[in-house]
Amino acid sequence: MKTRVTEIADRIYQLSTHIEHAGPTGFTFNQFLVDGDEPLLFHTGLRVMFPAVAEAIATVMPLRRLRWITFGHFEADECGAMNEFLEAAPDATVAHGAVGVMVSVADQAIRAPHVLADGDVLDLGGKRMRRIETPHVPHGWDAGLFYEETTGTLFAGDLLTRGGAYAALTGEELLAEATAFETIMQSTSLGPRTVPTIRRLAELRPSTLALMHNSAYTGDGAAALHELADWYAAELQAADAVEACQA
Repeated sequence: MKTRVTEIADRIYQLSTHIEHAGPTGFTFNQFLVDGDEPLLFHTGLRVMFPAVAEAIATVMPLRRLRWITFGHFEADECGAMNEFLEAAPDATVAHGAVGVMVSVADQAIRAPHVLADGDVLDLGGKRMRRIETPHVPHGWDAGLFYEETTGTLFAGDLLTRGGAYAALTGEELLAEATAFETIMQSTSLGPRTVPTIRRLAELRPSTLALMHNSAYTGDGAAALHELADWYAAELQAADAVEACQA
C-alpha cells in the first residue's frame, strides 16, 4: 500500500491511496494535509492505512507537528485512524461539529475533541479553515465541509465520488463519472436539503475542489457544483414523478 503525495494548492497536499481490491475497479481514498503554523489533516483514512498515510505526511513535515485532525463525517474511511494520529502527534486535537462530537467523537477519541459551529474558522497560521455544516449532504447527520479562505480550496469530501484510479489533479469535467457511480451506489441522502446545500457551496466560487474519492478539480468550482446540483434536482423530480404515479 503506497500513498501518493501531490501539492494541489499552496501548501495543501493530497495524500492519495488506491486500494486495488476495493470493488471491481479498485477505490481511491484521499486525505489532505494543510501545512501552516498549526498543520491540519482532513480525513485520516482507515486504520489499516495509517502507516502509509503517516509515511506520506513525513515527506512533507514531521508527523509530531500535526495540530488539528478533522473530517467530513464520522465514518471509517474518514476518521478510522483518528486515534493512531492522536497517539503519533501528542499536541493534536480532533475538531468536528457539535452533532458529530455528541453522538460519536467524544466517545471514540482518546482525547477530548474541539467543537466547531457553522462558520467557525480554524486559523492555522497562514491558512484559514472555515467549517460549513452540511447535514445529510452527501450523507451523515454530522456532515460538514471546510473552505480554506486563502487559496479558495473547498474540501468537498464525498461529493463527486467515483471509483477506480485517476490523476491527482484535473481540469476536466467530473460529472459523468461521478453520477454514473452514484447511480450504482446510491450513497447520497437525497432530500430537500441536497440541492440548496450544494448551491450554497457553489456560492463560495472555489478555485479548487479537494475531493475524497476523485481527482482534485482546478477551475470553475462553482460551475462544477451547480452542474452536480442540477443533476440531483432532476433525480428528485424523477422520484417525485414516480411517487405521484404510484399514488
